Amino acid sequence: MNASHAARRDWMSVLAKADPARLAELMPDLPVLETLRPAEVGAVMVRGRIGATGAPFNLGEMTVTRCSVRLAEGAVGHGYVQGRDKAHALRAAAIDALMQTERAAQIRAAVLVPLTAEADAARVRRAEKAAATKVDFFTMVRGEDA
Repeated sequence: MNASHAARRDWMSVLAKADPARLAELMPDLPVLETLRPAEVGAVMVRGRIGATGAPFNLGEMTVTRCSVRLAEGAVGHGYVQGRDKAHALRAAAIDALMQTERAAQIRAAVLVPLTAEADAARVRRAEKAAATKVDFFTMVRGEDA
């Protein structure tokens, strides 16, 4: 996987996991675009592995919404989001397309950096909350066990 593919995977992941309202707040106005595939709701099979190394198995289905758009300058963007929010998928596709243009640095600073920082902060809060419930078990050596 080359660097540009990895970078695109990362920003599409951020967009897919973003809160739709927050994404709309950060990017309220969409550019002029052509809809290649209108936002549509479907299902995908989620696969899992026991311990992340075992044989893959079908875990179940998940609802997703996808959308594809083309900007006036020709960049094509795709958006795949969990759930049924068509506006979220459209906005994610538009941002994906914009990230492939000369406006990428501006979009990264205005949208992706804040979303990434908020996701990281939420991850830290969840970890701290989980750590607060941690229980350490210990065993004392008794005389007859010696």
